[in-house]
Amino acid sequence: MLGAGGLYRDPLWRVDVELSSLEQELLRSWWVRRLGLIAHAGAASIATTQSYTRLEHSLGLLALTAHFAPNDHTARAAALLHDVGHLPLSHTFEGVSGLDHHQLGAQRIADFAALLADHGLDHEDVIAFETGERASVLRGGPGALKLDHFESLVRSGRAHGRTRRAPPHTLARIELIDGAVSTDRDTGQYLAELVAGEARWLCSTINAVPNGVVRHLAAMLLADATAARRGEIAAMADDEFWALLLTDPTTAAAARALRRDPAWPTAELDATSDGIGYTVDRLYLDMPLVEGRPLAATHPAFAELPAMPWGCRILPPQQRMSANLVGKPEGVTSP
Repeated sequence: MLGAGGLYRDPLWRVDVELSSLEQELLRSWWVRRLGLIAHAGAASIATTQSYTRLEHSLGLLALTAHFAPNDHTARAAALLHDVGHLPLSHTFEGVSGLDHHQLGAQRIADFAALLADHGLDHEDVIAFETGERASVLRGGPGALKLDHFESLVRSGRAHGRTRRAPPHTLARIELIDGAVSTDRDTGQYLAELVAGEARWLCSTINAVPNGVVRHLAAMLLADATAARRGEIAAMADDEFWALLLTDPTTAAAARALRRDPAWPTAELDATSDGIGYTVDRLYLDMPLVEGRPLAATHPAFAELPAMPWGCRILPPQQRMSANLVGKPEGVTSP
């Protein structure tokens, strides 16, 4: 079980972490364990090999934080807890009915106030480190690649086959300057390539179809839900949320069809009034520092990125079409 034995070795970064007694207790708590049941890729995890969880990413960030700041226990706690507010399926229906994983995360970190205090930490400090209200190794200045996104970038890149270098090799070539990832020009260009590759993936129909359909179905479920019911859904793990989608009469047929074959056709966003609109409003294009400044986005891969907002309209196969699978485009932000 994670946390048992007091040692964690991250398989991506090959970093050994001597877990503190606090970290061992956090890894046995439900809000952290739940992250092992939340797909980092959201609903797109049913259509790709990007199947790792929010917990794997959080442990990766803990490993990187321990690598750069081994004695900063507030930053280490913030790294392990930074994603506890995520909805089921991560960003898939972020913002629907006002659900916000940052607000939920702050509430859930506050739930750990007594435990954190027992280990000499203030939960408000942990929240401030996570949000960037206080400077730490976790976050640099505007436009600069932070450790959280660096971890996601490389982990996602490996899952999709975009990485050309072993992650420990890349890690050995970076340092942190005021919380910003800094590196040499060659490694910076490699990371820029990964940034552009992640952006292309987020603006692909393979990603858009499952996330767009599930976002629409979630909006249907939440439209008339009470505040208490919204809270219950927000606290679900992925398997519980899929069970809800597969059993609720308004969503069951579409959810079943999507899981069996997520290759639904798409069209230009304004080409038809049928189907489900899906848009990406912005992308995370923060760059590493090279010689003290964020690297310019001059890599050829950036020329291939679509203009924002990017979107498509998802067209359920005719035999599965129903009147309630029609909706206006909903803006989403990349994870």
